Amino acid sequence: MLTMGSLFDGIGGFPLAAARHGITPVWASEIEPLPIEVTRTHFPDMVHLGDITKLDGGKLPPVDIICGGSPCQDVSLAGARKGLAGERSGLFFEQIRIISEMREADKRRGRTGIAVRPRIAVWENVPGSYSSGSPQGSDFKAVLEAFLHIEEPHLHVVEPPGGRWEYAGAVLGERSCVAWVTWNAKHFGVPQERRRIFLVADFGGCRSLQILFIPKSLPGYPAQE
Repeated sequence: MLTMGSLFDGIGGFPLAAARHGITPVWASEIEPLPIEVTRTHFPDMVHLGDITKLDGGKLPPVDIICGGSPCQDVSLAGARKGLAGERSGLFFEQIRIISEMREADKRRGRTGIAVRPRIAVWENVPGSYSSGSPQGSDFKAVLEAFLHIEEPHLHVVEPPGGRWEYAGAVLGERSCVAWVTWNAKHFGVPQERRRIFLVADFGGCRSLQILFIPKSLPGYPAQE
């Protein structure tokens, strides 16, 4: 049975998706009272841990997957564009810290290779992240490197010409992989334009590519043969 922890949990979008696919949400980090009450209603067994800045990843219950949609205000095209240097969007690095601490603690417990938890991390954010930072696009490079450096600190991500990132792509290391794609909610049953980046990091292989780019099926469409 796969398990999941949810950072910046909101009203539990990631736990809902996990539960629908047989993954057990174990804990969540959120500070807003109303969203916490919503998720307590729907996921009474999920433990609420509170403020992400006060968590020690090495002391949290280990999980196979950690998900998080860090605050978007500073990278959004509609905001002041302070980027990852901003107070809110900069909380992204707390997500990286917790993942790193949990993996290091699991290694101290004797786990190795693909058994080290979390194996998978998921990050969600707005497309403004592609162009945020100075020079343009440097924040998205920082995001990619932050995930890759958890397992392979020597890796260096090369920025595209002009800092213009594609809406889908991947960076492969020797032992890990990060892939991303931009999806629009209007193609998934929501009556509005709402584009979001979904990034998947695999710290023990290249399953990110399989997760994002090899479809099984979509509502109303049969699985491919």
